[in-house]
Amino acid sequence: MKDQYPLYLANQAEQPNADLAVTDKYSGKTVTHTALADPATIDRAIAAAVRVAPAMARMAAYERRAILDHCVNRFTERAEELAQMLRVEAGKPIKDSRGEVTRLIDTFRIAADESVRPSGEMLEPEISARTRGYRGWTKRVPIGPCSFISPFNFPLNLAAHKIAPALAAGCPFILKPASRTPLGALAIGEILAETDLPAGAFSILPCNRDGAELFTTDERLKLLSFTGSPDVGWKLKARAGKKKVILELGGNAACLLDEGTDLDDAIDRLVTGAFYQSGQSCISVQRILVHESLAEDFEQKFIEATRALKSGDPADEDTFIGPMIAESEAERLETWINEATAAGAEILCGGTREGAMLEATLLKNVPRDQKICAEEAFGPVAVIDTFSDFQEVLDRVNDSAFGIHAGVFTPSLGHAMLAWDTLEVGGVLINEIPSWRVDNMPYGGVKDSGLGREGIRYAIDDMTEIRALVIRDTPKSNH
Repeated sequence: MKDQYPLYLANQAEQPNADLAVTDKYSGKTVTHTALADPATIDRAIAAAVRVAPAMARMAAYERRAILDHCVNRFTERAEELAQMLRVEAGKPIKDSRGEVTRLIDTFRIAADESVRPSGEMLEPEISARTRGYRGWTKRVPIGPCSFISPFNFPLNLAAHKIAPALAAGCPFILKPASRTPLGALAIGEILAETDLPAGAFSILPCNRDGAELFTTDERLKLLSFTGSPDVGWKLKARAGKKKVILELGGNAACLLDEGTDLDDAIDRLVTGAFYQSGQSCISVQRILVHESLAEDFEQKFIEATRALKSGDPADEDTFIGPMIAESEAERLETWINEATAAGAEILCGGTREGAMLEATLLKNVPRDQKICAEEAFGPVAVIDTFSDFQEVLDRVNDSAFGIHAGVFTPSLGHAMLAWDTLEVGGVLINEIPSWRVDNMPYGGVKDSGLGREGIRYAIDDMTEIRALVIRDTPKSNH
């Protein structure tokens, strides 16, 4: 870990200050500092992105691919360094940190492949006698300078899901990483600075929330992509003006265990889905709905599996649950647990907190209007409930303000297809937890969970505009 890290302004490392302290989330100690951008620096970054936009749009597909391939190679070479950086700044267990680095590499590799795929189609204008003699095509062109705001929970990969498609599409960008976890994005910037991207193609700017106002309101920016809390995301959209807005927001994902489910298989997946990286994922398993024929056996086995998880130092190879991102977040969730128990809920295991460490916690008999059910917990807590009728439980899943993913364990193809037809979510995963994601799939939510989709090809669609070409045959053109 260096003593201090620069920001990246128009492809160049700059160290105007070292005002942002970065802490080790397990020890709570400050481990390094980064530069903090002020509004004047952000304005310069936007101006540079505007100037370079034509040059970025002219880059050949093979040139964009070369940039992305360079990143893949350098991330691979520095994989353990990146994982250890992530372990420190996010408090993420080292196994999960290595997994995120793998996904970072996958995401850039997918983008490299997408950068050279055809991006348009042939039209057929001759749909009637009136349009005889016309031909048509479309292509996709870069939307222009983009603004990105990434969250703390996946500092590498969620930044990558904005940066990589922008590079593949030919869009310059400015990125604000989360103030609690800026190092991963800055490491990506360090590697991008090794390439021959034209000056102004990227800026990575840690900054205060007030200082980030230009990321949202500046009309020179043509797209805003934000990943974070619903309250913040919808407020940003309201202030974004004419630009396109992509929002990846919160969730309270449900997972159903239908009659006939293989419990051992489902529990193995559910333990991961509910508690990996301390539940700090918008598709963490928060609500578990179990068919009544399985309930007693499931409860006993799931409690045993949860109690077996090791909590502690993220540097320990056997640690499964590390600290939450801040003690204040652990305190918030502890309060929600206490409110639920006061309303009649029963704690099956866990429920205690020490600093930023919160035990893996299971609850049952929780009133559905309690925050731990109705809002996004974003921590190592899951709520168990039962059902008898499959259609009724699908309606219960839909009785939520959120909708990113839902998981359904079922041996019934009919129930699987009914869930896909019925559930108001961005993705339905059969015989899998809602927490599962591969980086080339469309990813995003409905309702309060956001707008638009990530997943490289789908993000590229948002970062480009369709431009049509129509040609009329003339009498001379036929000779």
